[in-house]
Amino acid sequence: QLRLVESGGGLVQAGGSLKLSCSVFGTSFGPYAIAWFRQAPGKEREGISALKPNTGSTLYADSVLGRFTTSKDKTQNTVYLQMDSLKPEDTATYYCAAAPYADNTYTLTLASWPYANWGRGTQVTVSA
Repeated sequence: QLRLVESGGGLVQAGGSLKLSCSVFGTSFGPYAIAWFRQAPGKEREGISALKPNTGSTLYADSVLGRFTTSKDKTQNTVYLQMDSLKPEDTATYYCAAAPYADNTYTLTLASWPYANWGRGTQVTVSA
C-alpha cells in the first residue's frame, strides 16, 4: 500500500517562500507520477503541479507557473514543492497524490481522477 505524508506547511507573509515535502512510502518512484493539489475553504480542489520522477517531466497550473517548482529526491523517496513569491490567495491545504502509469507515454495531468493515493494535507497560510 502506497502512503504519502506531506510536511512543511505554515504561516508566511506575502512575498515569502515555503518548501513542502511529500514523503512516499511503500514503493519506488518508478511507476508513479506525483502531483500537488490544494483546496481553500469554499473552493474546489485545484491541481497545481505534477512530476514524473523517472523522466523529470513537469506540469504546472497557470496560477503557480513561474513561482512554484516541483522536484524529487529519488534516494529519499521525497517530492518537494518550492513555493516562492507567495500570495494571500495561495492560502489552502496542500495535498500530494500519486498516480500509477504503465510507461513513459503517460501524459501528466492536473485533473484528480488518475491519482489514487493521497496524503492528508498540510496547511499553508499567507498573510497580507
